[in-house]
Amino acid sequence: MEDGIRVGLLLVATPQLEDPNFKRSVVLLVEHDAEGGTLGVVLNRPTEVPVDRVLPPWAELVTGPSVVFQGGPVALDNALALARLPGEDEPLGWRALDGGSEVARVGLVDLDAPPALLAPELLQLRVFAGYAGWSAGQLHSEIEEGAWYLVPAEAGDVFAGDPDRLWQEVLRRQGGDLAFVSTFPDDPTLN
Repeated sequence: MEDGIRVGLLLVATPQLEDPNFKRSVVLLVEHDAEGGTLGVVLNRPTEVPVDRVLPPWAELVTGPSVVFQGGPVALDNALALARLPGEDEPLGWRALDGGSEVARVGLVDLDAPPALLAPELLQLRVFAGYAGWSAGQLHSEIEEGAWYLVPAEAGDVFAGDPDRLWQEVLRRQGGDLAFVSTFPDDPTLN
């Protein structure tokens, strides 16, 4: 059964999604197995915690803002990192997401590897605390219920300079009805 969900796509929360963990969130899908479930990282939740406080060796390689992002509500005490590299090689300490062409050179970083292994190759790097996870079939059900839009990602989404505007920007570039949704107020009762 093809559900349309695949690594490298974005989940964009619809205005109806009120769960505070995901309200107005943009999630990059990093793993998907129809039988095993789906993992993603929330791209637009910067914290106040500087990267050098939790991962000092990686701090100077991080793309600004140089803070840890909250990647989701699961395993907040664990860090993962995404990096974008040029070329076609797969250096030690980095694994491509194998997503669509727009995010083909974005991958997961082994934070236990020495940063010097990847430093010469890095174009961009971002660190996340935790991740978002769905059991088999759960995400598909949430999409069908209208909680998420499933849209193509661009490599720049992962490393957005202004993460607070990412939700609006991703929706706006979709055109049509989704561009209109990007103007939806935070609190429609104040409209």
